[in-house]
Amino acid sequence: MNTPFDGLPQGGDRIVYVREIAVEDLPDEVREQVDGLEVIWSVNGADGRQLALVADRKLAFLLAREHDFTPVSVH
Repeated sequence: MNTPFDGLPQGGDRIVYVREIAVEDLPDEVREQVDGLEVIWSVNGADGRQLALVADRKLAFLLAREHDFTPVSVH
């Protein structure tokens, strides 16, 4: 059975991973830019390369979809 199921990632090269990052684990120059937040969200390519840092999870998923990527959560 090789039927695509709507809602599951289909293209391996168009998948990005979204994960939570503690602000305290970030470099000083990045921490200075995240006014009052304790966590931010990272959007990473399949190769692990960080593509973006955003303020919340919903924004991370919206950003990925806006650029034709399929976002999945990493726990």
